[in-house]
Amino acid sequence: MSAPPRPRSAAPHGAAVPPAATPRLLTVGVVGSGRVGTVLGAALAAAGHRVVAVTAGSGASRARAALLLPDVSRRSAAAVARAATDLLLVAVPDDALAGVVAALADGGALRPGQVVAHTSGAHGLAVLAPAAAAGARPLALHPAMTFTGTPDDLARLAGISYGVTAPAELRPLAARLVADLGGVPEWVGEADRPLYHAALAHGANHLVTLVNEAADRLRDAGVAQPEKVLAPLLRAALENALRLGDDALTGPVSRGDAGTVERHLARLAATAPESVAPYLALARRTADRAIAAGRLRPVDAESLLGVLAGDRREVAA
Repeated sequence: MSAPPRPRSAAPHGAAVPPAATPRLLTVGVVGSGRVGTVLGAALAAAGHRVVAVTAGSGASRARAALLLPDVSRRSAAAVARAATDLLLVAVPDDALAGVVAALADGGALRPGQVVAHTSGAHGLAVLAPAAAAGARPLALHPAMTFTGTPDDLARLAGISYGVTAPAELRPLAARLVADLGGVPEWVGEADRPLYHAALAHGANHLVTLVNEAADRLRDAGVAQPEKVLAPLLRAALENALRLGDDALTGPVSRGDAGTVERHLARLAATAPESVAPYLALARRTADRAIAAGRLRPVDAESLLGVLAGDRREVAA
């Protein structure tokens, strides 16, 4: 398994990244054999670090570990933490993270000087307080990428961003780890972690929902292969949005076409009423952004906003 390319990452202001030619290889353990943990563990191993132990409870976790970390022993969380003398990577669901960290700390599985890093986007360093109290060094290291838990993910790591929250003294090591993973650090403040994660979830997770909603409605309209219709349109829309921002906006809302939107809502209500509320929410937000960007004049938006407000009242009722 080849390692992803390792571009030199930009160091934070006032912190120097150790030279790439002389990194100290780390002894690493991974708690959590979900999609993220196994892929990052495999990437660290490919970068030369020594991944020595991993947890794998469920059948799916064991299969992922066998595929991506075939030579790594499977142990309990406490045993993994004790074996990970340099870096313990905790890649568990957000709501389970605090309990896992507390259990490891209370059980004496953590040691002073050990780096304990989690991969949650929503959490910063506060959730690692029990580890810090045990003398471990806390690090939040979140890859801004969606994962399948397969070897294909390794190729996608090259050049992605990592939302990193770290104490000042740990920033050089954090930057080096991100570089070893082939990524670029984005330094996120502790208080900004929920907003950072909300932005990513809003963009990526809700995009999947939106695409599938559009595909379902095309099927309702008799289109046999909606993905063929949507693929070129959505790719162009995404590329334009990333390049042009709100100037990429097109469609009936941006033009103030109240009659078209009203017909959309009437047919949705008859065919797929569960789609009415999300359509309304996104149309209203689209109108707000179009007005703010100067794409839609307030005078041209009056009828449209009336349609959206009226239908929102009907949905609420």
